[in-house]
Amino acid sequence: MTERPPLDGIDLKILSELQRDGRIRNNELAERVGLSEPPCRRRVRALRERGHVNAIRATLDEKLLGYEVISFVLIQLQSQAQATLRTFEKSIAALPLILQSWRISGDADYLLKCVARNVEGMHQQLLQFSAMPEVRNIRTFPVLGVAKDAPLPIPANPTAINPSR
Repeated sequence: MTERPPLDGIDLKILSELQRDGRIRNNELAERVGLSEPPCRRRVRALRERGHVNAIRATLDEKLLGYEVISFVLIQLQSQAQATLRTFEKSIAALPLILQSWRISGDADYLLKCVARNVEGMHQQLLQFSAMPEVRNIRTFPVLGVAKDAPLPIPANPTAINPSR
């Protein structure tokens, strides 16, 4: 694995600004972080190439797009064998209403963020999960509302990220 160059204060400012507004124009970004446009563009490109920026995308309102039910689903599998994990991950990758999936430790093996048009749609999802032979247990938590949805905190000091500096 190649070592990534350490982030500096300007890199952190760029990441913070991109997280706040992914559509920011390069000239405005350059002004906000104290660079001219060409070096700013190069730094953004380098941050993307080094994997610090995974994607820039819009955050959409699920309910306004017709998905009335958002739920988190804990899935416990029959085993943690690699073949079981791969089979389950392949199965859920094919289901478009599962927005996110995390492999976790504890009483469950996966935490899924799902959307459905209505309660019946959520019920159908649960039936899909229960029909998967590798699934042992399912726990569902319908979302009543969002209490917090914050961006990743970006430290102002590069030594917080690069302790060797």
